[in-house]
Amino acid sequence: MSATPVSSALLTRPAASAAPATAPPRRTRVLALPEARWAAAATAAFLAALALQLLDGPGWARGTLYAAAYLAGGWEPALAGLRALRERTLDVDLLMVVAAVGAAAIGQVLDGALLIVIFATSGALEALATARTADSVRGLLDLAPATACRLTADGREEGVPTAALAVGDTVLVRPGERIGADGRVLDGRSDVDQATITGEPLPVARSVGDEVYAGTLNGSGALRIRVERDAADSVIARIVAMVQEASETKAPTQLFVEKVEQRYAAVLVAATLLLFAVPLALGAELTGTLLRAMTFMIVASPCAVVLATMPPLLSAIANAGRHGVLVKSAVVMERLGQVDAVALDKTGTLTEGTPRVVELRPLGVTEDELLALAAAAEHPSEHPLARAVVAAARERGLTPPAATDFTATPGIGVRAVVGGAVVAVGAPGPHRAHPAVTALEEAGRTAVLVLRDGEPVGVLGLADRPREQAAAAVRGLAALTGRPPVLLTGDNRLAAEHLAREVGLTDVRGGLLPQDKVAAVRELADRGHRVLMVGDGVNDAPALAAAHSGVALGRAGSDLALETADAVVVRDELTAVPAVVALSRRARRLVVQNLAIAGTFITVLVLWDLAGTLPLPLGVAGHEGSTVIVGLNGLRLLRERAWPRALGQEAPNGGARNHEEH
Repeated sequence: MSATPVSSALLTRPAASAAPATAPPRRTRVLALPEARWAAAATAAFLAALALQLLDGPGWARGTLYAAAYLAGGWEPALAGLRALRERTLDVDLLMVVAAVGAAAIGQVLDGALLIVIFATSGALEALATARTADSVRGLLDLAPATACRLTADGREEGVPTAALAVGDTVLVRPGERIGADGRVLDGRSDVDQATITGEPLPVARSVGDEVYAGTLNGSGALRIRVERDAADSVIARIVAMVQEASETKAPTQLFVEKVEQRYAAVLVAATLLLFAVPLALGAELTGTLLRAMTFMIVASPCAVVLATMPPLLSAIANAGRHGVLVKSAVVMERLGQVDAVALDKTGTLTEGTPRVVELRPLGVTEDELLALAAAAEHPSEHPLARAVVAAARERGLTPPAATDFTATPGIGVRAVVGGAVVAVGAPGPHRAHPAVTALEEAGRTAVLVLRDGEPVGVLGLADRPREQAAAAVRGLAALTGRPPVLLTGDNRLAAEHLAREVGLTDVRGGLLPQDKVAAVRELADRGHRVLMVGDGVNDAPALAAAHSGVALGRAGSDLALETADAVVVRDELTAVPAVVALSRRARRLVVQNLAIAGTFITVLVLWDLAGTLPLPLGVAGHEGSTVIVGLNGLRLLRERAWPRALGQEAPNGGARNHEEH
């Protein structure tokens, strides 16, 4: 079973079908998938039969329920296996069904039903992951508006589908509207929220000559924009394309797994048939020969191998879930433990994602007077910087005086009359060379100048503060991989370098668009690293998909990032990222232990059956014994102490090993 890649048809969309930007995301319901309905039916029938068996219920009822479990969960893989046979290939789908039927034929109905349920559930999870990825890609395309206001040569306005816009067209974007195409500003000034593309926490001033992107949100000014890219070539469309392309690059690994499954299936089927046919041709007795062949089928079946792999990984998934980390599959849990390099987004990942006043530089007034003046002028504004200034005043218990004659100029700032004086708060402008402004900007702050009657009275330094756990998470990831993580951000380099110094990072790459983040991830991969990408925004989704493993922060993460990522940190606790990597490494070690145990049992039992006479009850006991042993061994990671123990033990050792290897 393999998930189907997101269709390239999702990359284009008729404008008439486009949902508005405020439409809720369309998510496929679990039970809307036929695979999920059949898996649920098989599980329900199996659990009911198991309950009757434990309670010594009527045999006919148990048999009926077990048969229902076999049929509900097994008909689809059986049909797929038969279709593969028609193409002259064997796959594990048919092998598992044959093993289950073989188990039932000699009375091991419970074993067979359990295999069927596990396999059906796996197929349902793959189908759900594929559907949800398609949902999120459609949701990303819905960020772009369905229509745009195009200006004709004679200055008239006409509403047209955004898909109909051509390079060279001029469009009008009013305050509060989403921009319909990638282009360049011809006239006007406004603040544009570009977080969906660049991840920048603050709206950026855009005026004549500046580039803007489809799907970004215009602020309080009107803009005339010349279209410079077709809809299919816009940045947001390229994000979708990169998510699809990166997802498809994982296909070779899946092909390798399928080849191994086919070879194992072919060998087992051929060996079973030979074990039955050859002795018969030599005159052996039918019943004994059939019994030996069936015993071989049972002891050589992959039940123990399947359970050797899944319990450690599923236990690790359950334990991680209790600590706020959603790992989407057992394959993901295994891959997380393989990473040896980490790339981190900045805004909303290492930082809180909202600006705060972190420094005050008063000039001839007190800090409280400076903050009160600024808050009074900014109070009517809805700009994120204004909200940060007002919030800082409230935190100090200040009551800003009343303001009148408020005006706001996009990209410049605000002006109001406070206490009879004209107070202006905004960009430094001609005062940018002032020592207080220069010092704040060199420290990676956003400098906001406060003027009273045209004279500077102080400068506010705003910044997006690092999360409390950022430094600890960076240290944990560095210890696990043997090298500090790389910081990838769309924010300016000065702000990124300032944050890097605070949290202990040295490799900083700022001003990156989504494709630049993908290039950075692939550069690390080309050097032989298995990269873990940690992010939260739409702009991080391509890099999350391109990385060996991707982890998204869930509290404020975009839908596309959450669906593209392999794991989601629901509570936004950054230290959970190194913890889940460490837990994955422990799970992978248990998988190796279990595979060794299962392989030893299968080898011994198969050789016994081939070289001697293995009694069927002993063969079944050995088979079941190996299943119980590997199952219990794998469940060790369900214990509560496994989480802190994994983090505490893995970091020094894992880091040392990787450091030596590289």
